[in-house]
Amino acid sequence: MTSLDKIELGPIAATTSAGAIRTRLALELTATLKLAVPIALTQLGQIAMMTTDLALIGRLGDEAVAAAALAHTVFFVSFTFGMGLVSAVAPLAAQAFGRRDPRLVRRALRVGLWAALMISLPMMMLPLFGEQILLMLGQAPATAHLAQKYLLGLAWGITPALAFLAIRGFMGAVNRPEPGLWITLVAIPANAVLVWLLIHGAWGLPRLELFGAGLATTIVNFGMFLAALWFATSRRPFKKYRVLGRIWRIDWPLMRQLVVVGAPISIAFLLEYGLFGAAGLLMGLIGTTPLAAHQIALQIAAILFMVPFGIGMAATVRVGHAVGRGDTPAISRAGFVAMLLGIVFMSVMTLAVLLGRYAIGRFFFGDAADSAGAVIDLTAALLLVGATFFVADGIQTVVAGALRGLNDTRVPLLFAAISYWLVGFPAACGLGFRTELGAIGVWIGLSCGTAVYAVLVILRFRLLTQRLAGTDNRGRKP
Repeated sequence: MTSLDKIELGPIAATTSAGAIRTRLALELTATLKLAVPIALTQLGQIAMMTTDLALIGRLGDEAVAAAALAHTVFFVSFTFGMGLVSAVAPLAAQAFGRRDPRLVRRALRVGLWAALMISLPMMMLPLFGEQILLMLGQAPATAHLAQKYLLGLAWGITPALAFLAIRGFMGAVNRPEPGLWITLVAIPANAVLVWLLIHGAWGLPRLELFGAGLATTIVNFGMFLAALWFATSRRPFKKYRVLGRIWRIDWPLMRQLVVVGAPISIAFLLEYGLFGAAGLLMGLIGTTPLAAHQIALQIAAILFMVPFGIGMAATVRVGHAVGRGDTPAISRAGFVAMLLGIVFMSVMTLAVLLGRYAIGRFFFGDAADSAGAVIDLTAALLLVGATFFVADGIQTVVAGALRGLNDTRVPLLFAAISYWLVGFPAACGLGFRTELGAIGVWIGLSCGTAVYAVLVILRFRLLTQRLAGTDNRGRKP
């Protein structure tokens, strides 16, 4: 146990002096950064793996890239649901760690592994029938057939990918997220080499093209899971939790709690990602140039999102620790510090994007930039509109993470439905098609929905912490 852990788990002095407050804020900032930096870098590593896959698939031609994009859409609809469910491991294990209950920490990971196995089996049906789904959505038969080949390779990697996420949640909950980063850093080049080998059939391996790309990702997912499991069972400080103890027994009471916390997270993720998927469809109705500009601007947003997402995961753990200790002031402090970090990072990065918005568009087109002037100009305009969107998106994911540390997921789910689909989507449709704004109007709609959600979750976190503080104060009265 580090000195920081000892400070947190020790008695809390009843002082409110300015010096004490500054000290606690500094400690909170240090602890949050210690968690957030490796988690955020791990998330960026995942993006790097996906980008490498697409770059290598691109050597097969434009049709292969289009098929891979459709395959990813089908795959992530199913994977996102499982991702939300197993992400509940982090708050459950963090609260148990805060109250010094190692047995409950182990149980939280164990039910997460069981959930990953059970949910992944039905989830595989969606990618395994991806061609039929894409045909029903009106996609070209040839492209849908190619997408199915890729999905046949990807589908079998759902179980190890979800299990890896569950173990990452456990590692973060006990203040040791670094192994997830180390594993991901090794997996990036390993994935690139294996994808290249199986696509092109080098070194005596069969030429499998798109199926090989998906199969390579599945093999790497299994490797990442096994490496994480080795860390969790063999290395300190994870070894002492004996995470595989009685693994054959399903802990149904805790499984129900995992579902109660995790299912709303899954549905909220689907609502959010669904809005951006719908925005892509709207752009396609407007024209090819808006669709291309939207995809570039959205890719930048996705890269920027990974860091506040990591901060949000750290906020889940920090708030969960405070809940487990019964330390009400620390709950507010953890949420405030994480939100401040998210605002500072997103503000700096948004300024950088705004200054380089034309260069970003040119980068994506390379030598073809001269002939893609309209797309580059529109991309720059969307990134300019995205200035408010980027900051609001960073804030909402951090505060939503803090709320997960309180096991508060059902009300944020309601907020997501209201913000994204009762505000964001109608605004995007109205401004995109009933005004002359077009693609810019769609992005203004996305910004409006995201901003409403950010405001609502901030108010929710403030309400819950004030309610907890009021309960704590009444409990201390003589």
